[in-house]
Amino acid sequence: MLDLSELDYEKNGGLITVVTQDAGSGMVLMVAHADREAVERTLVSGEMHYFSRTRGPWHKGATSGNTQKVVSLAADCDGDVLLARVVPHGPACHTGAVSCFVGAESMGDALFALDATIAGRAVGAEVDNKHAPHPPKSKGSRDTEESYTVQLLEDRNLRLKKLGEEAAELIAACADGDLPRATEEVADLLYHALVALRAAGGSLSDVQRVLAKRATPAMPRREAETPTDPKSKKRR
Repeated sequence: MLDLSELDYEKNGGLITVVTQDAGSGMVLMVAHADREAVERTLVSGEMHYFSRTRGPWHKGATSGNTQKVVSLAADCDGDVLLARVVPHGPACHTGAVSCFVGAESMGDALFALDATIAGRAVGAEVDNKHAPHPPKSKGSRDTEESYTVQLLEDRNLRLKKLGEEAAELIAACADGDLPRATEEVADLLYHALVALRAAGGSLSDVQRVLAKRATPAMPRREAETPTDPKSKKRR
């Protein structure tokens, strides 16, 4: 739990530096500033608020929808830097990039960014986990990508049908030895698998934990010793 008395706003003209990190992947998303009010609003709302010398106070994602749900806040030893671990619902950078730091993204970061986007779509969707068909809601002004993700989340039959189709297409591409096509099909399958996992109540972090457990080297098994008759041992 963050102790507000630990924060020192005076060193930087009433502001502290905020380093925002993806709680799932560990990737640094952005560096910004916050005043006392922004920190207090962050604690109350559970979403990141910042302060800009040019823009003034701002709630991250209030306009774009790319909010950042707070997982934890921690001050550094001097109290003038705050580490914010968050679950991002969309890209952090105004350019549309996942991170404001060019070259910071890895394969894992891209997957966590995709998972975060799907999680953001799920917030406004009526996720269907039942066997009966679920009629999709009116999408209004949602963009095409968001509409498709929400449609999958809200329609169990469509979601599972598409998952099966993507798996079959990947098998066909691999059977044909078509590398470019197989690469695209893997990307499609990962997307549909993450949507299905989110609808089931899971996330990429759950998969990461399973993979980490499986990657842990197993202790070598000891060969069972053959019982020896004490009478057969030679005397030394």
